[in-house]
Amino acid sequence: MTEKHTGHPLFYELTEEEIELHDAKNKDYAHDGDPLGNFKRVSALLKIWGFDISPTLVALIYALKQQDAYMWMLSQGYEGEVENVDTRLRDDHIYKKIARILHRE
Repeated sequence: MTEKHTGHPLFYELTEEEIELHDAKNKDYAHDGDPLGNFKRVSALLKIWGFDISPTLVALIYALKQQDAYMWMLSQGYEGEVENVDTRLRDDHIYKKIARILHRE
């Protein structure tokens, strides 16, 4: 049974791009381990220095950095050379999905 989507077609295309990026990055960050291990490791590292920041908050901080970058780029009328507004928005969406997963775990 094929499910028909009723939302904007580009929404589903962008979501598929995010899935592919998440899969690709996990090859490096997780290397067949915990797919959210990067956020848990950063949380553990921060605890060494006395910062009690959960993996969920780490993901949200990463998202905030992307927001800062693309808002600055938009305010400057700058599209970016290596990472542009679109790639930063994509990363922001992925980090927020990861934060939702970590929050539910």
